[in-house]
Amino acid sequence: MSAAPLTPARAPGQSLLADLEPLLEEVSKPVQYIGGELNSQVKDWDCGGVSTARWALMYPDAYEIGLPNQGVMILYEVLNEQPDVLAERTYAVWPDLEELMRQREVPQFTVDAHRAVGDFDVLGVSFSTELGYTNLLTALDLAGIPLHSKDRGEEHPIVLAGGHASFNPEPVADFIDAAIVGDGEEAVLQTSRIINAWKRAGRPDGRQGLLLELARTGGVYVPAFYEVSYLPDGRIQRVAPRADLHGVPWRVSKHTVMDLDAWPYPKTPLVPVTESVHERMSVEIFRGCTRGCRFCQAGMITRPVRERSITGIGEMVEQGLCSTGLDEVGLLSLSSADHSEIAELTKGLADRYEGTQTGLSLPSTRVDAFNIELANELTRNGRRSGLTFAPEGGSERLRKVINKMVTEEDLIRTVAAAYAAGWRQVKLYFMCGLPTETDEDVLAIADLAKKVIDTGREVSGRRDIRCTVSIGGFVPKPHTPFQWAAQLGSEETDARLAKLREALRSDRRYGSAIGFRYHDGQPGIVEGLLSRGDRRLGAVIEGVWRAGGRFDGWSEHFSYERWMSAAERGLAGTGVDVDWFTTRERGEHEVLPWDHIDSGLDKEWLWEDWLDALDEREVEDCRWTPCFDCGVCPQLNTEIQIGPTGKTLLPLTVLHP
Repeated sequence: MSAAPLTPARAPGQSLLADLEPLLEEVSKPVQYIGGELNSQVKDWDCGGVSTARWALMYPDAYEIGLPNQGVMILYEVLNEQPDVLAERTYAVWPDLEELMRQREVPQFTVDAHRAVGDFDVLGVSFSTELGYTNLLTALDLAGIPLHSKDRGEEHPIVLAGGHASFNPEPVADFIDAAIVGDGEEAVLQTSRIINAWKRAGRPDGRQGLLLELARTGGVYVPAFYEVSYLPDGRIQRVAPRADLHGVPWRVSKHTVMDLDAWPYPKTPLVPVTESVHERMSVEIFRGCTRGCRFCQAGMITRPVRERSITGIGEMVEQGLCSTGLDEVGLLSLSSADHSEIAELTKGLADRYEGTQTGLSLPSTRVDAFNIELANELTRNGRRSGLTFAPEGGSERLRKVINKMVTEEDLIRTVAAAYAAGWRQVKLYFMCGLPTETDEDVLAIADLAKKVIDTGREVSGRRDIRCTVSIGGFVPKPHTPFQWAAQLGSEETDARLAKLREALRSDRRYGSAIGFRYHDGQPGIVEGLLSRGDRRLGAVIEGVWRAGGRFDGWSEHFSYERWMSAAERGLAGTGVDVDWFTTRERGEHEVLPWDHIDSGLDKEWLWEDWLDALDEREVEDCRWTPCFDCGVCPQLNTEIQIGPTGKTLLPLTVLHP
């Protein structure tokens, strides 16, 4: 497979639209490649003169998934506000267009000005899931950028990874030049300033000089500047900076933005030109979570909790609605109802937009944070969708293991209130394969679902009550207490899910009242391989891609056999295999592939929390209790920022129809 060559006569930054347009007549959903979205920006290629820092921001999935991504949208706006920086967006192209681009020699392009990605200074890739790695390789190859960082020259962009998956960048260490972990707003501006200065100075020491300058900040990880040694049994002996380089840190720290009110982005959200997964305008009401769910990487790596003020949120909602024309507002966070002023916030917004077409939603709600008063404010304009709750574990014992402090009584009380208030359907989300889980823990999900239906029928006096049980496979993640845990094999996962399906279907009293949705165990094993893997997986990822692997997050494109075959070839001679990375439990003192990436969490604290999990011991939320010494606040010089502030949404005026 060869890269699409760049046309020699084309000037850097020149639009490829004339070459691209004829191809769009032959592909499905061509509108996703044309750009021109409301609030998109096209800046002059030399907007900042010779020192202009140019970013191509990529979400490595289809446009319909990537455009609503809040992280990319924020960075796009933050960067373009700078006079000497420009940023454009690029997404993964579907295989039908990829084939035509190779035939007609059209390189990977941005959707804003249809410029060649290879012309930019930085290709910034946001990985929210590891299953996007093969899409990165497609984009690199189409862009004419060598797959391996060691083969790139002065003319190629710096390939920079970010997003949650970058907290273990080792599986893609061969393919990226650098990684930034944590919040991106300040980090991309600092990186842009370094690029601006490097260009003004005449690009001293070339590509190596720029990467070294970035690495010395302590907040940018450059894999090529680190050497990995292994023990005879396959475990990592150590990861160390190269001896010939000065100023490269032993550990790379995550970035944390404090005072979210100072970063009210996106101010003018992008509006897709075609259908996308989220047809709403979203506002992040707080960042971070200290509930301490032991399976949740997002909660662990985004600590500490930082709330946006009620007035800051109100202003963002007002500006976002005015600039987009959208009529639904999603109040985003890892657990939105945990905002210290959520009641005042939702009432203030409901008052303001009562009688308009504007609807409000909380995409994530904990069982013990939900109440009918909150729900009624969210549905005041007549929109009443189904409610989703995530008990995660079927039994009370297992919920103690994972630190999900929700009792069966909490759940039944909550759904009773919802059904009594007029809701007819709830969705319950659980995981299969959690540490210490047994068949009995999984079968308890069926008992719980039946109790939910019984409760709904009793309090509502109706028979049209429904409950959907949705099951996801548990994947141990880096920087969590479960990073040492053995993952359940795919066959064992499928066997447990089959027993659960039988338990749900065996009682005719519930019939179609209980829906059942689940993912089989195979994609979870691949995700587990990539999430806790090391540099030895680079050959596996490349092997999958060369065998046709694309869009691995989509069930219709995913091939377990292709991954296992590539793993057998790619790991041959290393002494390790897929099981070694997935179903093996780690020991306390094993060097983990991501130990040199500093999330702020103390490794000893994580180990103690892992032991607490095995002892079924719960840990409170440190927002409301004394500190548990996880390490984040003192190590990163941060602090929890929560209300109540006592402010209201005034002086925002209440609108009337």
